[in-house]
Amino acid sequence: MRFRLVLVCVAALAFVALAQQPTIPTKAGEAPKSGDVSADAKLMDMFASKIKVEWEALKNKDKKAYGELLADDYQGVEADGRGERNKIQAINEVSETNVFNYTLFGFKLIPAGPDAALVIYEVTMQFPPKSVVRYSRVYISELWIKRAGQWKEAHYQETHVK
Repeated sequence: MRFRLVLVCVAALAFVALAQQPTIPTKAGEAPKSGDVSADAKLMDMFASKIKVEWEALKNKDKKAYGELLADDYQGVEADGRGERNKIQAINEVSETNVFNYTLFGFKLIPAGPDAALVIYEVTMQFPPKSVVRYSRVYISELWIKRAGQWKEAHYQETHVK
């Protein structure tokens, strides 16, 4: 009897494991390789494009381009330990950014309805050659909300990764 119970449990676990469709990490601009590829791919491409614009704006110290991506009620928390920033604070800090180059990877999209999505990815930032710290890698979660037909970044959270 115990053997049958164990066999049924193993079979059930195997069935559940095989039914899962894992998301394979992707490079910037690539679609996640799971589920409904057509809808998710289009959405992921759009967010990857917006995130690339975001990082280009930081790299080029472009406050206008960066600010256009953020929702009016934006809140961001960076790995520097200085706490939460609102939209105005985040835009004002763009001129202090010293990102020399960056690499985006590992995009994952978690749709949260027709007007919201969580985008998770990693970035490796490269700083200018004479910087004390040359590289920093962070894990990022961004909450994007669709308002008045436009997707805006409402929340940004980064965690330093070694």
